[in-house]
Amino acid sequence: MKSYDVAIIGSGPGGYVAAIRCAQLGMKTAIIEKYSTLGGTCLNVGCIPSKALLSSSHHYEEATKHFEDHGIEIPGEIKVNLEKMIARKQAVVDQTIGGIDFLMKKNNIDVYEGLGSFKDATHIKIDGKDAGEIEAKNTIIATGSKPSNLPFIKLDKERIITSTEALKLKEVPKHLIIIGGGVIGLELGQVYRRLGAEVSVVEYMDRILPTMDAGLSKELNKVFKKAKCKMMVSHKVQSVERKGDEVIVKAENKKGEVVEFKGDYCLVSVGRRPYTDGLNAEAAGVKINDRGQVEVNDHLQTSTKNIYAIGDVVRGAMLAHKAEEEGIFVAETLAGQKPHIDYNLIPGVVYTWPEVAGVGKTEEELKEDKVEYKVGQFPFRALGRARASGDIDGFVKILADKTTDEVLGVHMIGARCADLIAEAVTAMEFRASAEDISRYSHAHPTFAEAIKEAALAATDDRALHA
Repeated sequence: MKSYDVAIIGSGPGGYVAAIRCAQLGMKTAIIEKYSTLGGTCLNVGCIPSKALLSSSHHYEEATKHFEDHGIEIPGEIKVNLEKMIARKQAVVDQTIGGIDFLMKKNNIDVYEGLGSFKDATHIKIDGKDAGEIEAKNTIIATGSKPSNLPFIKLDKERIITSTEALKLKEVPKHLIIIGGGVIGLELGQVYRRLGAEVSVVEYMDRILPTMDAGLSKELNKVFKKAKCKMMVSHKVQSVERKGDEVIVKAENKKGEVVEFKGDYCLVSVGRRPYTDGLNAEAAGVKINDRGQVEVNDHLQTSTKNIYAIGDVVRGAMLAHKAEEEGIFVAETLAGQKPHIDYNLIPGVVYTWPEVAGVGKTEEELKEDKVEYKVGQFPFRALGRARASGDIDGFVKILADKTTDEVLGVHMIGARCADLIAEAVTAMEFRASAEDISRYSHAHPTFAEAIKEAALAATDDRALHA
């Protein structure tokens, strides 16, 4: 039986990054993955493939709707070859997975293919291709999450589908009904709307993106309506039924009326649930709470002191980069270091176009906490760079403490916001004031100037270009 300093169960962003960091710190490391490819949900059926389809569909929309504005004329009909688009997506996924395989070899990490389950606190049984048993001084649970469902919906994975099936459809839907106005539903909804599908979004809460700043929700809602998507908020889904190639969704609106939607596909995107199936956690004394999460303390240590858990399977936002930070945190903790994670400074991003991003406190949270704050907001349409590219939707909003001027939250919607939010994270990590941001130079013309202008607006209402 092989023995290791640390074994990681699950090879998503949290698991494989934890493995690399453990190996860098001199630990003999193993990683166990039940599927034949490494990378978990993110690389295989989540972050990476969805971004590939978002990129391809964006190119198609630009060619059909905006090239002419730039003086680019393409004779003949521009067509969607969905099969080729899906094949390109898979090629991107395969290349990315290949990169993880390389990193495991480079760092001398032993990879086991099979389902890892605890025999006890220091022994892990592997069922599958690499069946057997290993011993681990420490274990990191990184088993991730699976798509959630509503109890009355039967997923047939043909017409009533999850995000996994939506990434490999054989045809563009005529009418795609999306249950859930969160990140996953909106991203995939935009993909298929661009490709010609009619899209209806049915959301239980009173706005889309309910966990983000309300200003962002309102602005993205406008963008989707402008694209002729039907946005139904405050709608409680009651039933989803398939009849042949038709799916019928019934929901109750805020007036108490039952409304009906008919489409050829229904995407159920109502969040994700922690995945611990087959882990046999109880054999190692690891506690799992009522929500299915592995319980951890502030050091991400479970109820069994040599076993840790990270990522979607524990409390907090289900984000790949949050899982990565936690993987590094545990590796460095095991090495006797003193790492830290500020969960308030882990950004959230939606990869629609315009992109949506936020970090820190929202206005709603500051009001609830009775914190006095000031707001600086700047529209993208006032930027020369935005006008040059035609990406004028959106704004940057900075929330700063009314007394100290410390930046408490930054929320943005617009071109390249997924990248721009890193500037806000950096500033807040060093506890910058709005004035601090306003006083460092931003290249011109760039989208990043919107951050400087919003900081100027928050400082003394002195934005230069608005």
